[in-house]
Amino acid sequence: MLTDTHPEAETVQRELLRCMSAPQKLSLVNSLTATVVSLSKQGIRDRHPEYTERDVAVHFVEMNFGKDLAAGYRKRLERDGQ
Repeated sequence: MLTDTHPEAETVQRELLRCMSAPQKLSLVNSLTATVVSLSKQGIRDRHPEYTERDVAVHFVEMNFGKDLAAGYRKRLERDGQ
């Protein structure tokens, strides 16, 4: 695995993760996931400044889950008036 983390720092990180409770680990995963989603959507906005927030959301779904799901998501948003 490629990493820019010093081996000693990685050892400390692993030990910290080992000491975390399950709820703490879940909270960390949720936080990291939210960060990745936010950065991904910002990247879409940067590449497509003409997109509405709905367009950004649909494009995000298409990139991560495929065209079929994105098409269904767009239809549902349109149906619900969003």
